[in-house]
Amino acid sequence: MSRYEVRIGGFGGQGVVTMAVVMGETASLYDNKFVVQTQSYGPEARGGASKSELVIGDEEIDYPKVLEPDVFIALSRAAYLEYIHGLKENGVLIIDEDLVDIEGDLPKGVKLYKIPATRIADEEVGTKQATNVVMIGAFAAITGILSVEGIKKQIQNRWPRFVETNVKALELGMKAGEKAKAEQE
Repeated sequence: MSRYEVRIGGFGGQGVVTMAVVMGETASLYDNKFVVQTQSYGPEARGGASKSELVIGDEEIDYPKVLEPDVFIALSRAAYLEYIHGLKENGVLIIDEDLVDIEGDLPKGVKLYKIPATRIADEEVGTKQATNVVMIGAFAAITGILSVEGIKKQIQNRWPRFVETNVKALELGMKAGEKAKAEQE
């Protein structure tokens, strides 16, 4: 991997930006990668379209914007429709299966992984606010890009009062990601 691009889209309030920041911090602080994280969201903040992007690399990153994402994580239908363009041929699409319906053709060779992230967060973790951490776990299991130990350490640093809840969300997300990956093969 010399340059790996990730796009995350959802609506404001889903933790799209926080998700990218935690993933970027993990890659940089624990996995010894170079990382650039950018974000954009509508003026509505909560409820409006939101996007965050990461570029992860083994060497210094010369251009900070995502050109052709290797992975797109869609947490809402609106974000899917808005940000699916440019997903790399043979890329990875990870969706919250309860919030995103796929219509039409996907780019050539794209592997689709359906994760019931909001449902897992709500029913198994006990709070919908953990949806983004469930998706971080699914991303880690599907791509292998982030170290699990690094993510756990960053969760402890970022949310010291909610470590148990977020580690549970991470582990359930990884389990869902492993299941989705097995179904894909």
